[in-house]
Amino acid sequence: MALDIEKLGAVAAEYAHKDPRDILALAIREYSPDIAISFSGAEDVVLVDMAAKIGGKFRVFSLDTGRLHPETYQFIEKVRNHYGIAVETFFPDPEAVQKLVREKGLFSFYKDGHKECCGIRKVEPLVRALKPLRGWVTGQRRDQSPGTRAEVPVVQLDPTFKSVERVLVKFNPLANWSSKEVWAYIRENDVPYNPLHDRGFVSIGCEPCTRPVNPGQHEREGRWWWEEETMKECGLHSGNVK
Repeated sequence: MALDIEKLGAVAAEYAHKDPRDILALAIREYSPDIAISFSGAEDVVLVDMAAKIGGKFRVFSLDTGRLHPETYQFIEKVRNHYGIAVETFFPDPEAVQKLVREKGLFSFYKDGHKECCGIRKVEPLVRALKPLRGWVTGQRRDQSPGTRAEVPVVQLDPTFKSVERVLVKFNPLANWSSKEVWAYIRENDVPYNPLHDRGFVSIGCEPCTRPVNPGQHEREGRWWWEEETMKECGLHSGNVK
């Protein structure tokens, strides 16, 4: 089965204010087994927990940029063991990484911006991860980034990675949730999480590009802090940027 693309807007409107579990159940029902959860952080593991309880066949994938925190690698393994699921890991093309480092060094993003490095280490592996899929699920929330995610729908035709060969549908079941609701779910359901969260890290990416935030700071201020604050996307959700 699959959703009628011409009616996707109506489906998005119908599910706009439904519980994330209902949205996730729709995704699994319509696109299993060619549906995957993109996994890296607190929101994503909430979705994995929900999907495990809903049942049905779904995939989980993670992007290993080669520059993640040690705690993040341990977290990925903990999720794998806790749910008894395979977390498919996609790595960047080694030749592209070697070329970038050879020509610009290990920290070019502090000078040139993060787009080039993220393109090599995250976006290209994501393209490979999405290639066999008809649908994917993300942990995007509207309040995560006021400049890029404020209008994220709960279901959409993927605006970034669609192609002439196939239609790709993107589900954002937690679009309406706040960080507080995410963490309430984690606590109430004993969901594993990255221990860096206990040390002030809210939005966690690569080690050189992520730092803790202070009380009162927006969560995205800990990502690429040397750049303009309202347009912080690495390319995985670049369709959000108008």
